Amino acid sequence: MGGLAALARESGHQVTGCDSRVYPPMSEQLSALGIELIEGFGAEQLALKPDLFVVGNVVSRARLASGAPKFALMEAILDAGLPFTSGPQWLAEHVLQGRHVIAIAGTHGKTTTTAMVAWILEQCGHAPGFLVGGVPLNFGLSARLGASVATGSRADTSRKPLFVIEADEYDTAFFDKRSKFVHYRPRTAVLNNLEFDHADIFNDLADIERQFHHLVRTVPGPGPNGSGRVVVNGLEESLDRVLHMGCWSEIRSFGATVSDFTASGAPQDFTVLQQGRPAGQVRWSLQGLHNQLNALAAIAAAEHVGVPPAQAAQALGSFENVKRRMELRGRISREAGSITVYDDFAHHPSAIRTTLEGLRGQVGPTVRILAVFEPRSNTMKLGAMKAQLPWCLADANLAFCHAGGLDWDAREALASMGDRALVSDNIEALLAQLLKAARPGDHIVCMSNGSFGDIHQKLLRSL
Repeated sequence: MGGLAALARESGHQVTGCDSRVYPPMSEQLSALGIELIEGFGAEQLALKPDLFVVGNVVSRARLASGAPKFALMEAILDAGLPFTSGPQWLAEHVLQGRHVIAIAGTHGKTTTTAMVAWILEQCGHAPGFLVGGVPLNFGLSARLGASVATGSRADTSRKPLFVIEADEYDTAFFDKRSKFVHYRPRTAVLNNLEFDHADIFNDLADIERQFHHLVRTVPGPGPNGSGRVVVNGLEESLDRVLHMGCWSEIRSFGATVSDFTASGAPQDFTVLQQGRPAGQVRWSLQGLHNQLNALAAIAAAEHVGVPPAQAAQALGSFENVKRRMELRGRISREAGSITVYDDFAHHPSAIRTTLEGLRGQVGPTVRILAVFEPRSNTMKLGAMKAQLPWCLADANLAFCHAGGLDWDAREALASMGDRALVSDNIEALLAQLLKAARPGDHIVCMSNGSFGDIHQKLLRSL
């Protein structure tokens, strides 16, 4: 929603917004753009008299224990019969019309891969618009409109300006339960991976596969303006099932041994192979097999709009990732060795495991990794994946869990880890455990999809 606000402001609209407990980096971006942020959802905001209310999916018809509405402003909008729409629908109608949309979908890696595609296109002179669910360090902002006409080698009447968007499978709004991405109508769709998530709105993996197929249905087939393309991870059986439901577009695969785009070499320095032939070289600072796969997906998407893989690979050499994706928050020097603190958005067990595997590959087998995490997503709060916690923390020497607000027993879920796992019910106690355990040479990774009580800065100050 912060990105949408930025796009609306850039389009020339006067924009205000309301939310609860907004935290960096989005709070800082909104402030820098001069967008007024109102705390809470009070009905008195009707006095602003906007032309349109754009409603995010955090808003619901829920009631508090007292019986009062949790989102009083929404009730007031409904009572007064005022115009409102969802964020994805506003975006589709006011920004995406007339553009070649490149949509990046998947359980993991959406934000990073979207930022990669945007940076490739930027480096190759296409001035894309984009909307990313984070702040790409190369751009310093999460959204922009980009060029209004096709640029570079694509500057002809049959081409459209480019817009790259993170395509989320979560529902659109309380009044539109379709996945957000069905609004975007991409000509290039990336299906990066797919596993069970969002247990609060999906019953099982098959439910999510069906939503992904709704996205596939919206991608065009062959036509006078060029064919649509679906870029799919060849390692994912779930995505095979999605495509077997029907696909009407050109398909390009990546990742598997027999794919259109594969990699040869270590994740930080690898050759890109297109149909088995060398097509480019990626040398960068990113670690982990997951980022290698993200790169292949981005290169395949960029190739669809005319960027040769060699140029795309070269552009990725200067890619700086996204805030809160293994972002180095600080390094405290000690005589016996420094203590390094990272911030990462990982919250799904697979993402936590991937993050820690990547760091383990970087620091080696003897360096201690301390994993600090909170099961904060709706899926994790429900306890749907608590049994996977020991598995996903395997590469951590010590794990520290913030269990405040959970309805399930984190200590029981982590019991198989023995004294490698510590659980605290509040941030202060967790911080005390961390300070007692930390040693020179440690790498500490804080993982959450929220602000995590600003534990990163508190930890650095205390150290």
